[in-house]
Amino acid sequence: MQKFVVVGLGNFGASVAEALHAAKHDVLAVDTNAALVDRIAPFVGRAVVTDGTSAPALERVGAKAADAGVVSTGDDITASILATMALRDLGVGEVYVKVISLEHARVMAKLGVTETVFPERDSGHRLATRISSRAILNYVQLGAGFSIQEMAVPGPWIGQSLRGLELPRRFRISVIAVHDVLTDEMIPVPDPNAPLKESDTLLVAGKDEDLARAAKLA
Repeated sequence: MQKFVVVGLGNFGASVAEALHAAKHDVLAVDTNAALVDRIAPFVGRAVVTDGTSAPALERVGAKAADAGVVSTGDDITASILATMALRDLGVGEVYVKVISLEHARVMAKLGVTETVFPERDSGHRLATRISSRAILNYVQLGAGFSIQEMAVPGPWIGQSLRGLELPRRFRISVIAVHDVLTDEMIPVPDPNAPLKESDTLLVAGKDEDLARAAKLA
């Protein structure tokens, strides 16, 4: 179990706090808004009304012991900066910050945060990728021009094996898992000789242009 402190309990912050608690981690959720604190209280280990931009206030409620912090202060960039600095002052090792613009992300990068999260932009990218190709079921960007995608098995591939398809050679993509949607079985190390079924989907990794080339076959 790890201990997390979540500063800011809007929709994003509350969702993160609840998901971390559901994963059996110790979660301290803080906000200056009592209504938001009351709303999340049943779903986390501890929820407190306090000033998340103040290191002394955070220390008083036990944030200093946190392994990582999540900052989600909505449109208030100043509060985001101050909360990040407060967590850093307390020695919290990893700090993840929700940002609302590229300028905000650059400021947080200067502060040395572990990662910035841009939910609206990231969701938009994922949706655009999915609706632009019927073959793409899920999409996770890992870096500039590189992603993991879940795609339906193209018709010409059904009945063939991964070994026979030679996807790394032909498309420069790698299949990292096979998901049978009928049984909901995920096979993280697929048998290269097993024939692919119509009910299978493939989790594939590679450059976006290579993945798009393969998806066109579906």
